[in-house]
This record gives sequence, structure tokens and C-alpha cells, in this order.
Amino acid sequence: MPDASSPVVWSVPMRTRFRGLTSRDGVLVRGDAGWGEFSPFWDYDAQESAAWWRAAREAADEGWPDPVRDAVPVNVTVPAVDPEEAHRLVRASGGCRTAKVKVAEPGQTQAQEEARLEAVRDALGPDGAIRVDANAAWDVETAVTRLAALDRAAGGLEYAEQPVPTVADLAALRRRTSVRIAADESVRRAADPLAVARAHAADVLVLKVQPLGGVRACLRIAHECGLPVVVSSALETSVGLAAGVALAAALPELPFASGLATARLLTADVVADPLLPVDGALPVRRPEPDAALLDRHAADPALTARWTARVAAVRSVLAGHDPRRTA
Repeated sequence: MPDASSPVVWSVPMRTRFRGLTSRDGVLVRGDAGWGEFSPFWDYDAQESAAWWRAAREAADEGWPDPVRDAVPVNVTVPAVDPEEAHRLVRASGGCRTAKVKVAEPGQTQAQEEARLEAVRDALGPDGAIRVDANAAWDVETAVTRLAALDRAAGGLEYAEQPVPTVADLAALRRRTSVRIAADESVRRAADPLAVARAHAADVLVLKVQPLGGVRACLRIAHECGLPVVVSSALETSVGLAAGVALAAALPELPFASGLATARLLTADVVADPLLPVDGALPVRRPEPDAALLDRHAADPALTARWTARVAAVRSVLAGHDPRRTA
């Protein structure tokens, strides 16, 4: 096992292409409180990645607030797959009663999306909840039309996550659809994550621990926004997912299933006991990395060098703002 001063760079293929990704990679760091994960997507520059580093250091150095529940209900994530695979994923989800379904995949048609949603509804049954995620792919007019069709195909949508790109677009769309609107990118990639709430542009805020700077930062947003929140992952290993579980476990109210059952999207994990749903929920626990798995999934020298340089760049950014936060 590496010592506390040696970040570990890992790389794991994904089972299915998701949000354009075929693999995930990142860094694990260890401190007095345990392990933390730093895995910003590669389109995040050093400035934007700084929040991800703060979240990793919070996990490693401080730990997290005490939980108020011992299990967190979660959704199954359904990538842009064919109906048969969508049905199988839901049935094999470990009892999840909510499904988050990817839509607006480049090259796919509305008919393919509707067929996917119909398959998910069949697998869940009439009482399950279905939400869709368009990753800001539509304009307002397209979203109005597509959400109406997808709502019918799903037999009712719980909400639509980030169907359009901007806060103004979200506000305009919200006035023209009966489907609840959830904001993701407009929160996690915003200079002001509360702008969505102030603009009455969403019914739900999606909170992701790494992009927003840690569990405590997310708890502050949840307290201040005045809206229901959903905790979701950033496609982490179980080390990173544990921070999301800690956030969901510490929230006073948890009205929606969390989007934290994403370990299955990776072909492997860095822990021997991954965070996987049982009866539709994740237990509130913090799995430890396994030395053999860290060795097996270690990044190659080129990727390791790339991540080492990235960590240095982020620490330099943070040093410019607050030298105490570069540890």
C-alpha cells in the first residue's frame, strides 16, 4: 500500500460508453481521516478542478459529518443502450426502484429513446420512478417537444435533468413543461451554484461532492437553496462514491433516490467490497482501497505523469488563493 505522501493514479475501462467516455481515471490520496478521490473530467481546467481537489483533501484529512441514516436509496443508471440491455440493467440493479435514463445521445433518434424508456418502465413496473438526463443537449423548443414525448413513453417522468444548457433556458423551459426540471451542470459548473434557485429555474438541484468542493460545501448549498436536492456521482470508484454516500446520509431530508449506484458502470473497482445496491439502497460505509487492486489498475507511466502534472497545477492554483489549502 502506498504511503500517505504518494498519490495513486488509477485507470479502469467502462462497461458501456457513457457521456462519451470509455474509461475513467483519477488519483487517490490518503490522509489521517482515510482515502479521498480526485478525478475531474479532462475538460476541466486547473481552476475548475480545484474544487475536486478540496473534496479529496476533505475526505482524506477531515472526514465527513455524522450520518442521520444508515442506508441511502439509489437509482440505477441506464446509458444510451438498446431496449433489451436497458431492461436487463434495471432487472439486475440490486432492487433499485428508480432509473435514470440517458437521452439526447448523438446519433440516436427520438424513437430509440422512447423504446428505451418503455423497456425501463416494463422492467420497473408501474410504481417505479423514471428520470431522464439530457446533459444540456437541447434548446428550449426541442426540450418542450422531446420531454412531452418522453413523459408519455415513460408513463410519467419523475424529472428531467439539465435538458437545456443555461439558467435562462432552464427557467424558460420550466414555464412551458409539466415535467419537473433538475439542474446539474448549471450547479456543478457554475461560479454561483445558487443562481439556479434564485432564478426559479429548477425544481430540484443535483449535488455532486467532488465538483462542488466536498461534503460540507454541498450541505451548505442544500441548506441555502430552498429546493429539494438529489445527490449524484461523478463516475467515481467506490472511494469517491463513499463521499456521495456520506453527503446523502447527512442530509436532513432525502426526498429522491440518489444517483450513486454507478460502480457498475466501471469494469472493476479499487476496493474489494464495492458500493453496490442491496434492496435498492447503498449502506452507509467507507470501503478501503485494496493493495492488489491498486496495483492491478495502476495507470501507465504516461497517464501517471499527466495526472501528476495536473495535481501540481491545481495545487498551484489553490496556493494563489489560499496557501493553507495546498496540502
